[in-house]
Amino acid sequence: MSEADDVEKAKEILAGYRASIDNIDAALIHMLAERFRCTQAVGMLKAAHGLPPADPAREQIQIERLRRLADEANLDPDFAEKFLNFIVREVIRHHEAIAETHGANQSDAVERTAS
Repeated sequence: MSEADDVEKAKEILAGYRASIDNIDAALIHMLAERFRCTQAVGMLKAAHGLPPADPAREQIQIERLRRLADEANLDPDFAEKFLNFIVREVIRHHEAIAETHGANQSDAVERTAS
């Protein structure tokens, strides 16, 4: 096999890997969208019942769980923890915004009732 043939074969293999990576990226986006749909519902439930946006005890359990899963999957547990922390920060930000909006709606309802 010539060097040019070898390069062409490498390009074909590379294209196959890239197609798989693109599919995985699409799946990750869809999974994250579904996760955030669920966490939005959690935020609404928390706000409706006056629960705090963050749950540090659960977060710690999840970090330990994901680190274990990452280790079993041969993924760097530090990376998995950083990734989870990023997601959790975003979820808490959403929960705080929901709580603020929910609180404002409750205040408006109380003011209208008092009027």
